[in-house]
Amino acid sequence: MKITAAVSRESRAVPELEQVDLGDPRPDEVLVRIVATGICHTDINCHNGHGVPVPHPIVLGHEGAGVVEAVGPGVTRLRAGDHVVLSGNSCGVCPRCLDARPTYCREAMRAAFGGARFDGTSPITQAGDRVAAVFFGQSSFATYAVAPARTAVLLPKDAPLHLMGPLGCGVVTGAGSVLESFRLRPGQSIAVFGTGGVGLAAVMAARLAGARRIVAVDISCPRLELAVELGATDTVLGGDGGEEAALRQIEPDGFDFAFVTADVPSVYATATTCLDVEGTLGYVVAPAGEWVPDTGFLLSGGRRLQGIIGGSANPHALIPRLVEYWRTGRFPFDRMIEEFSFHDFAKAWKEAGSGRVVKAVLRMPEA
Repeated sequence: MKITAAVSRESRAVPELEQVDLGDPRPDEVLVRIVATGICHTDINCHNGHGVPVPHPIVLGHEGAGVVEAVGPGVTRLRAGDHVVLSGNSCGVCPRCLDARPTYCREAMRAAFGGARFDGTSPITQAGDRVAAVFFGQSSFATYAVAPARTAVLLPKDAPLHLMGPLGCGVVTGAGSVLESFRLRPGQSIAVFGTGGVGLAAVMAARLAGARRIVAVDISCPRLELAVELGATDTVLGGDGGEEAALRQIEPDGFDFAFVTADVPSVYATATTCLDVEGTLGYVVAPAGEWVPDTGFLLSGGRRLQGIIGGSANPHALIPRLVEYWRTGRFPFDRMIEEFSFHDFAKAWKEAGSGRVVKAVLRMPEA
Protein backbone atom coordinates (compact mmCIF):
# COMPACT_ATOMS: atom_id res chain seq x y z
CA MET A 1 0.00 0.00 0.00
CA LYS A 2 1.04 3.60 -0.59
CA ILE A 3 1.70 5.57 2.60
CA THR A 4 3.24 8.90 3.56
CA ALA A 5 6.37 8.76 5.70
CA ALA A 6 9.00 11.19 6.96
CA VAL A 7 12.18 9.81 5.41
CA SER A 8 15.58 10.55 6.93
CA ARG A 9 18.35 10.96 4.40
CA GLU A 10 21.95 11.85 5.18
CA SER A 11 21.87 15.02 3.08
CA ARG A 12 18.86 16.52 4.85
CA ALA A 13 18.62 18.77 7.88
CA VAL A 14 15.15 17.42 8.65
CA PRO A 15 13.30 14.26 7.54
CA GLU A 16 10.90 15.05 4.69
CA LEU A 17 7.49 13.62 3.83
CA GLU A 18 7.57 11.22 0.89
CA GLN A 19 5.32 8.58 -0.59
CA VAL A 20 6.63 5.06 0.01
CA ASP A 21 5.30 1.52 -0.27
CA LEU A 22 4.46 -0.54 2.80
CA GLY A 23 4.20 -4.32 2.60
CA ASP A 24 1.60 -6.55 4.24
CA PRO A 25 2.10 -7.81 7.80
CA ARG A 26 3.99 -11.10 7.96
CA PRO A 27 3.53 -13.82 10.59
CA ASP A 28 3.38 -12.34 14.10
CA GLU A 29 3.10 -8.78 12.77
CA VAL A 30 0.32 -6.21 12.72
CA LEU A 31 -0.57 -3.34 10.41
CA VAL A 32 -1.33 -0.20 12.43
CA ARG A 33 -2.88 3.03 11.19
CA ILE A 34 -0.90 5.63 13.09
CA VAL A 35 -3.10 8.27 14.71
CA ALA A 36 -0.28 10.21 16.39
CA THR A 37 3.38 9.79 17.25
CA GLY A 38 5.78 11.62 19.52
CA ILE A 39 9.19 12.98 18.59
CA CYS A 40 11.98 11.75 20.86
CA HIS A 41 15.53 13.09 21.03
CA THR A 42 16.70 9.62 20.00
CA ASP A 43 14.98 10.23 16.65
CA ILE A 44 16.77 13.56 16.30
CA ASN A 45 20.15 12.10 17.24
CA CYS A 46 19.80 9.17 14.84
CA HIS A 47 18.82 11.46 11.98
CA ASN A 48 21.81 13.71 12.69
CA GLY A 49 24.28 10.84 12.95
CA HIS A 50 24.83 11.14 16.69
CA GLY A 51 24.69 8.27 19.16
CA VAL A 52 23.88 4.80 17.82
CA PRO A 53 24.33 4.69 14.02
CA VAL A 54 21.42 3.71 11.79
CA PRO A 55 21.27 2.96 8.07
CA HIS A 56 19.96 5.60 5.68
CA PRO A 57 17.50 6.27 4.20
CA ILE A 58 15.32 5.31 7.13
CA VAL A 59 11.89 6.04 8.55
CA LEU A 60 12.32 6.89 12.23
CA GLY A 61 9.68 7.38 14.94
CA HIS A 62 9.10 5.18 17.98
CA GLU A 63 6.27 6.72 20.03
CA GLY A 64 3.35 5.70 17.84
CA ALA A 65 -0.26 5.05 18.77
CA GLY A 66 -3.02 3.95 16.45
CA VAL A 67 -5.56 1.40 15.33
CA VAL A 68 -4.84 -2.16 14.21
CA GLU A 69 -6.00 -2.50 10.60
CA ALA A 70 -4.87 -6.08 9.94
CA VAL A 71 -2.99 -8.91 11.63
CA GLY A 72 -0.56 -11.37 10.13
CA PRO A 73 -0.70 -15.16 10.46
CA GLY A 74 -0.28 -16.42 14.01
CA VAL A 75 -1.46 -13.25 15.73
CA THR A 76 -4.19 -14.14 18.24
CA ARG A 77 -3.85 -11.48 20.96
CA LEU A 78 -4.88 -8.59 18.70
CA ARG A 79 -7.52 -8.05 16.07
CA ALA A 80 -8.53 -5.39 13.57
CA GLY A 81 -10.02 -2.37 15.32
CA ASP A 82 -7.93 -2.65 18.49
CA HIS A 83 -6.36 0.53 19.82
CA VAL A 84 -2.67 0.20 20.64
CA VAL A 85 0.46 2.08 21.62
CA LEU A 86 3.66 0.72 20.10
CA SER A 87 6.63 0.06 22.39
CA GLY A 88 10.21 -1.06 21.73
CA ASN A 89 11.17 -4.14 19.74
CA SER A 90 12.71 -7.33 21.15
CA CYS A 91 13.42 -10.89 20.07
CA GLY A 92 10.79 -12.48 22.32
CA VAL A 93 12.82 -15.63 22.99
CA CYS A 94 15.93 -14.72 25.01
CA PRO A 95 15.94 -15.17 28.81
CA ARG A 96 15.17 -11.49 29.47
CA CYS A 97 12.23 -11.48 27.06
CA LEU A 98 10.86 -14.68 28.56
CA ASP A 99 11.16 -13.06 32.00
CA ALA A 100 9.02 -10.11 30.79
CA ARG A 101 12.02 -7.76 30.74
CA PRO A 102 12.12 -6.97 27.00
CA THR A 103 14.09 -3.72 27.37
CA TYR A 104 17.12 -5.87 28.25
CA CYS A 105 16.67 -8.23 25.30
CA ARG A 106 19.97 -9.63 24.07
CA GLU A 107 19.10 -8.36 20.60
CA ALA A 108 17.82 -4.98 21.79
CA MET A 109 20.32 -2.85 19.89
CA ARG A 110 19.79 -4.61 16.58
CA ALA A 111 16.03 -4.67 17.14
CA ALA A 112 15.93 -0.94 17.79
CA PHE A 113 18.56 0.50 15.47
CA GLY A 114 19.16 -2.12 12.77
CA GLY A 115 16.57 -0.71 10.38
CA ALA A 116 15.21 -4.12 9.46
CA ARG A 117 13.43 -7.20 10.66
CA PHE A 118 15.61 -9.88 12.21
CA ASP A 119 15.77 -11.60 8.81
CA GLY A 120 17.21 -8.45 7.25
CA THR A 121 14.13 -7.40 5.29
CA SER A 122 12.29 -4.10 5.54
CA PRO A 123 8.53 -3.61 5.11
CA ILE A 124 9.14 -0.26 3.36
CA THR A 125 10.35 0.27 -0.20
CA GLN A 126 10.32 3.16 -2.65
CA ALA A 127 10.28 2.57 -6.40
CA GLY A 128 11.56 -0.92 -5.66
CA ASP A 129 14.47 0.26 -3.51
CA ARG A 130 14.72 -0.71 0.14
CA VAL A 131 14.10 1.94 2.80
CA ALA A 132 15.24 1.05 6.32
CA ALA A 133 12.37 0.72 8.78
CA VAL A 134 11.25 -1.23 11.87
CA PHE A 135 12.99 1.48 13.95
CA PHE A 136 12.33 0.36 17.54
CA GLY A 137 9.92 -2.11 15.95
CA GLN A 138 7.67 0.53 14.39
CA SER A 139 9.01 3.45 12.29
CA SER A 140 5.96 5.48 13.27
CA PHE A 141 6.83 8.70 11.40
CA ALA A 142 4.33 7.44 8.88
CA THR A 143 0.62 7.17 8.29
CA TYR A 144 0.82 3.37 8.69
CA ALA A 145 3.33 1.00 10.26
CA VAL A 146 3.97 -2.74 10.20
CA ALA A 147 5.13 -3.78 13.66
CA PRO A 148 5.83 -7.01 15.56
CA ALA A 149 2.66 -7.91 17.45
CA ARG A 150 4.58 -8.22 20.73
CA THR A 151 5.40 -4.48 20.61
CA ALA A 152 1.73 -3.44 20.48
CA VAL A 153 0.23 -2.67 23.90
CA LEU A 154 -3.56 -2.91 23.95
CA LEU A 155 -5.38 0.24 25.10
CA PRO A 156 -8.98 0.84 26.18
CA LYS A 157 -11.08 1.98 23.22
CA ASP A 158 -11.92 5.26 24.95
CA ALA A 159 -8.28 6.24 25.59
CA PRO A 160 -7.44 9.32 23.44
CA LEU A 161 -4.97 7.92 20.93
CA HIS A 162 -3.61 11.35 20.02
CA LEU A 163 -2.07 11.54 23.53
CA MET A 164 -0.95 7.95 24.06
CA GLY A 165 2.12 7.66 21.81
CA PRO A 166 4.73 9.06 24.25
CA LEU A 167 3.79 6.29 26.70
CA GLY A 168 5.66 3.91 24.41
CA CYS A 169 9.11 5.39 25.06
CA GLY A 170 9.82 8.65 26.91
CA VAL A 171 7.06 8.41 29.49
CA VAL A 172 7.47 4.72 30.27
CA THR A 173 11.24 5.23 30.52
CA GLY A 174 10.95 8.01 33.11
CA ALA A 175 8.13 6.47 35.09
CA GLY A 176 9.53 2.96 34.88
CA SER A 177 12.92 4.09 36.14
CA VAL A 178 11.30 5.27 39.36
CA LEU A 179 8.65 2.59 39.78
CA GLU A 180 10.43 -0.47 38.34
CA SER A 181 14.20 0.16 38.41
CA PHE A 182 14.46 2.12 41.67
CA ARG A 183 11.27 0.78 43.25
CA LEU A 184 11.19 4.04 45.18
CA ARG A 185 9.35 3.71 48.50
CA PRO A 186 7.22 6.25 50.37
CA GLY A 187 9.39 8.68 52.31
CA GLN A 188 12.46 8.37 50.11
CA SER A 189 14.07 11.22 48.18
CA ILE A 190 15.12 11.75 44.56
CA ALA A 191 16.91 14.39 42.52
CA VAL A 192 15.97 14.44 38.83
CA PHE A 193 18.53 16.00 36.51
CA GLY A 194 16.87 17.22 33.31
CA THR A 195 13.17 18.00 32.99
CA GLY A 196 12.39 16.89 29.47
CA GLY A 197 9.77 14.25 28.83
CA VAL A 198 11.72 11.48 30.60
CA GLY A 199 12.62 13.62 33.61
CA LEU A 200 9.12 14.99 34.09
CA ALA A 201 7.68 11.47 33.85
CA ALA A 202 10.09 10.52 36.64
CA VAL A 203 8.90 13.48 38.72
CA MET A 204 5.26 12.41 38.34
CA ALA A 205 6.10 8.78 39.13
CA ALA A 206 8.02 9.83 42.25
CA ARG A 207 4.97 11.69 43.47
CA LEU A 208 2.84 8.63 42.75
CA ALA A 209 5.25 6.48 44.76
CA GLY A 210 5.08 8.79 47.78
CA ALA A 211 8.54 10.36 47.67
CA ARG A 212 9.16 12.74 50.55
CA ARG A 213 11.35 15.06 48.50
CA ILE A 214 11.49 15.41 44.71
CA VAL A 215 14.04 17.91 43.41
CA ALA A 216 14.09 18.91 39.74
CA VAL A 217 17.36 20.27 38.33
CA ASP A 218 17.48 22.06 34.98
CA ILE A 219 18.75 25.19 33.22
CA SER A 220 15.24 26.14 32.04
CA CYS A 221 13.00 28.15 34.37
CA PRO A 222 9.77 27.34 32.45
CA ARG A 223 10.50 23.62 32.69
CA LEU A 224 11.24 23.88 36.39
CA GLU A 225 7.94 25.68 36.89
CA LEU A 226 6.17 22.83 35.09
CA ALA A 227 8.06 20.31 37.24
CA VAL A 228 6.63 21.92 40.37
CA GLU A 229 3.12 21.72 38.91
CA LEU A 230 3.68 18.03 38.20
CA GLY A 231 4.98 17.12 41.63
CA ALA A 232 8.47 18.45 42.35
CA THR A 233 8.84 19.70 45.93
CA ASP A 234 11.96 21.77 45.15
CA THR A 235 13.91 23.01 42.14
CA VAL A 236 17.52 23.88 41.42
CA LEU A 237 18.38 26.14 38.49
CA GLY A 238 21.57 24.82 36.96
CA GLY A 239 24.27 26.31 34.82
CA ASP A 240 26.21 28.39 37.34
CA GLY A 241 28.16 25.61 39.06
CA GLY A 242 26.25 25.96 42.31
CA GLU A 243 24.03 22.91 41.91
CA GLU A 244 25.93 20.70 44.36
CA ALA A 245 25.73 23.26 47.17
CA ALA A 246 22.05 23.91 46.47
CA LEU A 247 21.26 20.20 46.61
CA ARG A 248 23.18 19.78 49.87
CA GLN A 249 21.20 22.64 51.36
CA ILE A 250 17.94 20.92 50.44
CA GLU A 251 18.99 17.45 51.58
CA PRO A 252 22.16 17.66 53.75
CA ASP A 253 22.58 13.91 54.11
CA GLY A 254 22.08 13.30 50.40
CA PHE A 255 19.40 11.68 48.27
CA ASP A 256 18.27 8.08 48.05
CA PHE A 257 18.21 8.36 44.26
CA ALA A 258 19.64 10.61 41.57
CA PHE A 259 18.18 10.24 38.08
CA VAL A 260 20.15 11.66 35.15
CA THR A 261 18.51 12.31 31.78
CA ALA A 262 21.16 14.75 30.48
CA ASP A 263 24.39 13.77 28.73
CA VAL A 264 26.63 16.45 30.25
CA PRO A 265 29.56 14.86 32.14
CA SER A 266 29.53 17.49 34.90
CA VAL A 267 25.91 16.58 35.67
CA TYR A 268 26.98 13.01 36.38
CA ALA A 269 29.60 14.25 38.82
CA THR A 270 27.05 16.38 40.66
CA ALA A 271 24.53 13.55 40.70
CA THR A 272 27.13 11.25 42.26
CA THR A 273 28.17 13.61 45.05
CA CYS A 274 24.54 14.34 46.04
CA LEU A 275 23.85 10.68 46.96
CA ASP A 276 23.22 9.51 50.50
CA VAL A 277 24.83 6.34 51.84
CA GLU A 278 23.53 3.39 49.78
CA GLY A 279 22.09 5.86 47.29
CA THR A 280 21.65 4.97 43.62
CA LEU A 281 22.51 7.01 40.55
CA GLY A 282 20.38 5.87 37.63
CA TYR A 283 20.93 7.11 34.10
CA VAL A 284 19.28 6.59 30.73
CA VAL A 285 21.86 8.24 28.45
CA ALA A 286 25.64 8.01 28.35
CA PRO A 287 27.68 11.13 29.07
CA ALA A 288 28.77 12.94 25.91
CA GLY A 289 32.41 13.16 26.87
CA GLU A 290 34.81 11.84 29.44
CA TRP A 291 33.49 11.20 32.93
CA VAL A 292 35.37 9.18 35.52
CA PRO A 293 33.17 8.18 38.49
CA ASP A 294 34.57 8.81 41.97
CA THR A 295 34.64 5.12 42.78
CA GLY A 296 36.11 5.72 46.23
CA PHE A 297 33.14 7.85 47.20
CA LEU A 298 30.69 5.36 45.67
CA LEU A 299 32.17 2.25 47.24
CA SER A 300 32.82 3.71 50.65
CA GLY A 301 29.14 4.31 51.17
CA GLY A 302 27.65 1.34 49.37
CA ARG A 303 26.43 3.59 46.58
CA ARG A 304 25.87 2.29 43.08
CA LEU A 305 25.49 3.27 39.44
CA GLN A 306 22.58 1.80 37.49
CA GLY A 307 22.18 2.03 33.74
CA ILE A 308 18.50 1.89 32.78
CA ILE A 309 16.91 0.99 29.46
CA GLY A 310 13.24 1.67 28.82
CA GLY A 311 12.56 2.12 32.52
CA SER A 312 13.22 -1.62 33.07
CA ALA A 313 9.51 -1.93 32.35
CA ASN A 314 7.31 -4.60 30.87
CA PRO A 315 5.30 -2.24 28.64
CA HIS A 316 2.27 -4.53 28.62
CA ALA A 317 2.06 -4.25 32.41
CA LEU A 318 3.17 -0.69 33.12
CA ILE A 319 1.60 1.29 30.27
CA PRO A 320 -1.99 0.28 31.14
CA ARG A 321 -1.28 1.27 34.75
CA LEU A 322 -0.05 4.67 33.63
CA VAL A 323 -3.20 5.13 31.54
CA GLU A 324 -5.32 4.46 34.61
CA TYR A 325 -3.22 6.84 36.72
CA TRP A 326 -3.76 9.46 34.00
CA ARG A 327 -7.53 8.87 34.00
CA THR A 328 -7.70 9.62 37.72
CA GLY A 329 -5.59 12.76 37.42
CA ARG A 330 -2.59 11.29 39.23
CA PHE A 331 -0.26 11.16 36.23
CA PRO A 332 -1.00 14.16 33.96
CA PHE A 333 1.62 13.45 31.30
CA ASP A 334 -0.54 15.24 28.73
CA ARG A 335 0.63 18.50 30.32
CA MET A 336 3.99 17.97 28.56
CA ILE A 337 2.50 17.57 25.09
CA GLU A 338 2.16 20.06 22.26
CA GLU A 339 0.48 18.79 19.11
CA PHE A 340 1.45 19.45 15.50
CA SER A 341 -0.01 18.36 12.19
CA PHE A 342 2.06 15.67 10.44
CA HIS A 343 2.27 18.09 7.51
CA ASP A 344 4.05 20.54 9.84
CA PHE A 345 6.77 17.97 10.48
CA ALA A 346 9.66 20.40 10.00
CA LYS A 347 8.20 22.87 12.50
CA ALA A 348 7.58 20.14 15.09
CA TRP A 349 11.11 18.80 14.58
CA LYS A 350 12.61 22.24 15.11
CA GLU A 351 10.57 22.93 18.25
CA ALA A 352 11.45 19.54 19.73
CA GLY A 353 15.14 19.92 18.92
CA SER A 354 15.37 23.41 20.37
CA GLY A 355 13.80 22.32 23.64
CA ARG A 356 11.00 24.87 23.48
CA VAL A 357 8.49 22.02 23.45
CA VAL A 358 8.86 19.26 26.04
CA LYS A 359 7.09 16.62 23.96
CA ALA A 360 6.07 17.31 20.36
CA VAL A 361 3.35 14.97 19.08
CA LEU A 362 2.49 14.64 15.41
CA ARG A 363 -1.15 14.04 14.54
CA MET A 364 -1.81 12.20 11.30
CA PRO A 365 -4.48 13.37 8.86
CA GLU A 366 -7.86 11.77 9.43
CA ALA A 367 -8.30 8.53 7.47
